[in-house]
Amino acid sequence: MLSYTQDYLLDKKVIIFQPTDGYRASTDAVVVSSLVHSVKKNDKILDVGSGTGAISLCLASRFQAQNPQIIGLELQAELASLSNMSAQANGFTDILHYTNCNIKDKLDFIKPCTFQHVISNPPYSDHDMPSPNISKAQAHNHTDFNLTEWIKFCIKMLVPQGKFYMINRAEAIDEILCALHSKLGNIKIIPLFTKPDTKAKRVLVTAQKDNKTPTEILPPFVVHSENAYTEKAFQILRKGKSFWD
Repeated sequence: MLSYTQDYLLDKKVIIFQPTDGYRASTDAVVVSSLVHSVKKNDKILDVGSGTGAISLCLASRFQAQNPQIIGLELQAELASLSNMSAQANGFTDILHYTNCNIKDKLDFIKPCTFQHVISNPPYSDHDMPSPNISKAQAHNHTDFNLTEWIKFCIKMLVPQGKFYMINRAEAIDEILCALHSKLGNIKIIPLFTKPDTKAKRVLVTAQKDNKTPTEILPPFVVHSENAYTEKAFQILRKGKSFWD
């Protein structure tokens, strides 16, 4: 059995099991989950590349009363197994389930155009030196990976007017916009800064299927100020607030 630790999200509201030595969720997962502002009763949510389950665990915690049906898709079987343990520990098994699969394969258990929300924190790229840890390397620098095809899969899963959310490196914005062009509209781009007066290392993106609203670049989101979270980051990372509150 994979060695793991019991950790917490949202100021200990959510239990998450993670590998002791392997891929572990960062603040990126909680931040991108906050982009989902509202969920209607019985909405279907797809978490593509769910890792240790942080994104969908946060969503299950925030929207449990709406009884959403949340599915996480994860390439690494051990991470999918740990994520299902986390779902059980939090009492989310009625609304949240993780499946070990490769989105490049034919997936008979889900159908295209059936999810109101699709959210993802994809692998980044193979440009950086990969981690010697296999799990981390697959999560961060997956070599058998194409960001454009990943985004196309996410788009294919959305219902008409469905919403898409993602986080990735700022350098990927050209490819992200090309993949979304003519397919999704109402695109909102939010540069994410770790600290003030630095370059944006991440970019948050939201978009909507079958929507023609022009693209907007919104004010930057700064995570840290001095030695503490900014107030907005604190409300998201500790209090579980929506990014839009």
